[in-house]
Amino acid sequence: MIPTGLNAGTWNLDSSHSEVGFTVRHAGISKVRGSFDKVTSVLEVGQSLSDSKLSAVIDAASFNSNDANRDAHIKSADFFDVEQFPELSFTATNVEGSGENYKVSGDLTIKGITHPVTLDVEFNGVAVDPFGATRAGFSGTTSISRKEFGLTWNAALETGGVLVGDKVTINLDVAFVAA
Repeated sequence: MIPTGLNAGTWNLDSSHSEVGFTVRHAGISKVRGSFDKVTSVLEVGQSLSDSKLSAVIDAASFNSNDANRDAHIKSADFFDVEQFPELSFTATNVEGSGENYKVSGDLTIKGITHPVTLDVEFNGVAVDPFGATRAGFSGTTSISRKEFGLTWNAALETGGVLVGDKVTINLDVAFVAA
């Protein structure tokens, strides 16, 4: 069942009110957070969940962790290799759920490698803003193995373990605007 208030039609990502980010363990003791500043996404709401579509494209070079040196390293061939793979993408293949809770399954592509993922998504509602735009909000999360996507660079720690953890938690807080 389509969430209440989410009318059939095209909804475009409002990137200025959205965040596509992640966390990954660093040195085994803390987490580093990063996000992407340039994301485009289109949600095509059908008459049912099965005829609705979602796709997203992320500009890999827009990676931002608020540390210029780390950002340059992440954009290099050691990680995203933005020269050869300028985009990350997601295409939904299935949506299930009702009310506020959904499972959105799809194909995630990073560095030219595609794997299926399932996001736990919360529908945060629909509102009309003071300028007359109808907006819908969603929050979502999933975890991936970065090694499965060819992101294998690492460094051994003197105390044992590695510098960068394998598990990456992807976090979404996104707003879409009805076209």
